[in-house]
Amino acid sequence: MENLKGRLVIGVSSRALFNLEAENEIFERDGIKKYRQYQEAHEDDPLEKGTAFYLVKSLLELNKQANRPIVEVVVMSRNSPETGMRMLKSIDKYGLEISRVARSGGESLSKYLKAFSIDLFLSKDEGDVQRVIDSGICAAAQIYAPPTEFNPEDSRVKIAFDADAVIFSDESECRYKAEGIDAFYQYEKEHADEPLKEGPFANLLIKLSQIQECLPTSIELSPLRLAIVTARSLPSHFRVIKTLRKWGVYVDEAYFLGGLPKDEVLKAFGAHIFFDDQDTHLSSSSKYVPSGKVPYHSDSQINEVLRRKGEETATVE
Repeated sequence: MENLKGRLVIGVSSRALFNLEAENEIFERDGIKKYRQYQEAHEDDPLEKGTAFYLVKSLLELNKQANRPIVEVVVMSRNSPETGMRMLKSIDKYGLEISRVARSGGESLSKYLKAFSIDLFLSKDEGDVQRVIDSGICAAAQIYAPPTEFNPEDSRVKIAFDADAVIFSDESECRYKAEGIDAFYQYEKEHADEPLKEGPFANLLIKLSQIQECLPTSIELSPLRLAIVTARSLPSHFRVIKTLRKWGVYVDEAYFLGGLPKDEVLKAFGAHIFFDDQDTHLSSSSKYVPSGKVPYHSDSQINEVLRRKGEETATVE
């Protein structure tokens, strides 16, 4: 019996891997019967590449460089097995070495992640992603629409993360939103030697760092590059670096932007995907690089802070 322990396992929805928005519109407008007829009529037409396509393709290439399977991809869909033939043919057409598929026939995909040992779940379904974040089963992100001109020339896999509320907990983010920037920096300065708590993507980052060590090149020349792109500025960087050191994580690049826009840095980095918790950053970054939103846990204090601020704004207006 095959064991996926030690491998990086990505669960990607069919709408994240391929651009199925036109097809989904048919389903929403005309129902399952018309959708099924359309898919069968176009069964031999390859699907367009979606937001997560280049990430998946590049990650699978790492298996060849490691000379053993270190990455596994599971394509997950709410479609029935019958309506999924076009997707399966597209996987074959693009040469994606994927052997595992989950088709739930309308059921939520989130409850099947543990069975497939998923480390990262990528989907366009907001509800599924929120359920995964709330359960703590694995990292999860809601995928934005694909950038119009993204076509990476670099063969290396490049993954970029925001810091607070993504790699690290939302504790510092919450302090900033509730008390302001000065209180945030004062707190970070006072706790510079105290490691940040793990966020929803901490275990994924740790596993990616371990995957780097499985590759034949030195870690500095690894075909898998990891970057942190954060609105933090100096001196709050000390706590970030010390936390990563404590976790034993090697990050190739880090950009502390002090509130500057992230899109140009991400474009220069050539990220195959960027994970952030805020729409204000993602709406611009997604125009240049594939991007995914990491929602807050439903019970997070930051949701209460944002709710109160929204009420205060509404009262002022």
